[in-house]
Amino acid sequence: MAGRRAGAGPGPRALLVPLALLTLRALGAAGHPQCLDFRPPFRPPRPLRFCSQYSAFGCCAPEQDAALAGRFGALAARVDAGLWAACAGYALDLLCQECSPYAAHLYDAEDPSTPLRTVPGLCEDYCLDMWQTCRGLFRHLSPDRELWALEGNRAKFCRYLSLHDTDYCFPHLLVNENLNSNLGRVVADAKGCLQLCLEEVANGLRNPVAMVHAQDGTHRFFVAEQVGLVWAYLPDRSRVEKPFLNLSQAVLTSPWEGDERGFLGIAFHPRFRHNGQLFVYYSVGVDFQEWIRISEFRVSEDDMNTVDHSSERIILEIEEPASNHNGGQLLFGDDGYLYIFTGDGGMAGDPFGKFGNAQNKSALLGKVLRIDVERSERGPPYRIPPDNPFVGDPAARPEVYALGVRNMWRCSFDRGDPVSGAGRGRLFCGDVGQNKFEEVDLVERGRNYGWRAREGFECYDLKLCANASLDDVLPIFAYPHKLGKSVTGGYVYRGCEYPNLNGLYIFGDFMSGRLMSLQENRGTGQWQYNELCMGRGQTCAFPGLINNYHPHIISFAEDEAGELYFMSTSMPSATAAHGVIYKISDPSRRAPPGKCQIQPAQVKVRSRLIHFVPKEKFIRRAESTPRPTAGAPTKVPRRGRPTAPRPVPTPRPTRPTPRPARPTPHPGGRRVNGRRGRPGKEKPSPSNGAVRLVRPAGLSAGRGRVEVFAGGRWGTVCDDGWDFKAATVVCRQLGFAHVLRATKRAEFGEGRSLPILLDNVRCAGQEKTLLECEHAGLGTHNCRHEEDAGVVCSHQDPDLERP
Repeated sequence: MAGRRAGAGPGPRALLVPLALLTLRALGAAGHPQCLDFRPPFRPPRPLRFCSQYSAFGCCAPEQDAALAGRFGALAARVDAGLWAACAGYALDLLCQECSPYAAHLYDAEDPSTPLRTVPGLCEDYCLDMWQTCRGLFRHLSPDRELWALEGNRAKFCRYLSLHDTDYCFPHLLVNENLNSNLGRVVADAKGCLQLCLEEVANGLRNPVAMVHAQDGTHRFFVAEQVGLVWAYLPDRSRVEKPFLNLSQAVLTSPWEGDERGFLGIAFHPRFRHNGQLFVYYSVGVDFQEWIRISEFRVSEDDMNTVDHSSERIILEIEEPASNHNGGQLLFGDDGYLYIFTGDGGMAGDPFGKFGNAQNKSALLGKVLRIDVERSERGPPYRIPPDNPFVGDPAARPEVYALGVRNMWRCSFDRGDPVSGAGRGRLFCGDVGQNKFEEVDLVERGRNYGWRAREGFECYDLKLCANASLDDVLPIFAYPHKLGKSVTGGYVYRGCEYPNLNGLYIFGDFMSGRLMSLQENRGTGQWQYNELCMGRGQTCAFPGLINNYHPHIISFAEDEAGELYFMSTSMPSATAAHGVIYKISDPSRRAPPGKCQIQPAQVKVRSRLIHFVPKEKFIRRAESTPRPTAGAPTKVPRRGRPTAPRPVPTPRPTRPTPRPARPTPHPGGRRVNGRRGRPGKEKPSPSNGAVRLVRPAGLSAGRGRVEVFAGGRWGTVCDDGWDFKAATVVCRQLGFAHVLRATKRAEFGEGRSLPILLDNVRCAGQEKTLLECEHAGLGTHNCRHEEDAGVVCSHQDPDLERP
């Protein structure tokens, strides 16, 4: 452990002051522990012999415990026998604080640029007592000569060893209820939002729609971009320069923010390492005809990181009557069959035929399909599994496995509990809603998931909803459009690294940028909802961790080891290289060192490797993302048909459901309440349509809440649909060349002292002022200041250097 060097920069108190203040702010819901390696503590694989008090939870594996015991023995040999007899207990206490789950706080390790303390931070009364008889011990415990020089002055000596944040001083932290009540658990903030952190894994991607692994022991991951390129990444996160697959000339998509067509899904055959087969799902079109195509490819015999493009074999094609609701997921189940998830054909309200595509068993749209792709060389492209639910029904397509889905966007099979296997094989899907609700479904053989009769738990088509023969299945969870408008299905965490997350279904929303979770109550079968947010204060302020992400959550993924990731972008266009892949990290607990080590099979690389360079930064905030205060998630009602007609919801006939983006984008945003900034001085006579930024203290220029001058007064822009194009207009007005982000949910504070002047702003991006854009009308709004809009502008091109 590095010692403090006398005369090597500012003294310990100067280094600790800003850190302590931040830690105090972060303590509201119990601060997160961290170890001296900047990682979460853990339960050792077997009890510790020397520092036995940390056998249940701490920062030491048995090897570190043995090393501390060796240091203790060396001290005993060096220290005078009389002094040792009185002070051996103190020596054991101090040495074992390296095993404390709060070691990072005790040794000032939260800030990696600050030298580690050589002695843990001590509470004043403990230090004063120890000084009386054992101050001579410190010459043997610590190489810090500055500490030695203070040995004769009790007050200065103990001030030197004190912590400004007294909540963490030893030994008082051992009995601090605020710290210990949540020790080792995923901590929720005051509003119930579970605090996690992220690692950046890849960047510079164009709408990354999928990340999959080949289950071949190499621990590579393959990332698909909407434009039709698939990239191979090695376990060290370096990318093979040559694309793994390039279908960009065949894939139908466009640059506009809202085109749901494109390369949408990829799945590797369960026996890929033996047969080299993979399957893809993409959009194609000629003139005004469009369809979706599922094809088989084989990996090149000469290069395991490249597909043989001449090997394409079309498995299935389905005509698309509209350009949206394209589905796009491909999955192999434990049964070895290929599951295909199609949308209902597009437009709004599934208007095709008498009851829509989703309820029509003879249509392949609006379904979960299940086929057998094992084949002989001269056989058909696929076969029908004999246990498919509608085999033998002349009114149904035999490929249909489940029906009544609108536009399932991202589904996953549960790997099951690592020990018991509980939950294995369950199929989770996020199904994008129409007007009011987004839902998560557990898909089962032969079941009907209700669309277009139902949207979430509510009736959409009254006649269908009242039909007792529908026998539809309710979702396990649904949420209203106040929380988000386009669900992105996720995964049940079954990885090794973060035991607390086991069994947690983690998913998100493309529009609002919310990360969410569901936890099953085994006793009742109900699912508990918690929003996920980025840890506040010092929670994520460690090397390699970040606490922010781009708001458009496109997809989720598992790696070969079962760790969980998600992909998002700041600009949802198939040609904008703003996509980033994040790995989810629990800062409260990890598995014991060595337990989760992987041994990737060797990969022969014939192309140049592009090494990963992270660009995302930790953003220091006083608070974490708060949980929404309005529009609580819908709970499962008692099952029954409506007894009286309800008003029929008005469908949106022309706006497609976003997958992976919307024609009129509503970029989401993390709900982060910054400290409220003070308005700057107003110009004597601002022109109508002038804008200004009000930013919380500590933020650089170009970031802040947007205020607009109209009708002779300043006011705020309060808009849950605030998007990149509107932010472009603001940044241009303010003299910035580039816009990095459109922020919402009052991320840069609430302008409560001002009227709300603009809402529902829709810009093309070329307008001179916000007043030239479409909006609800000056002073007309249906929002509150908690939705005040903001921007992040820059003079630098974000593609060259992300701030």
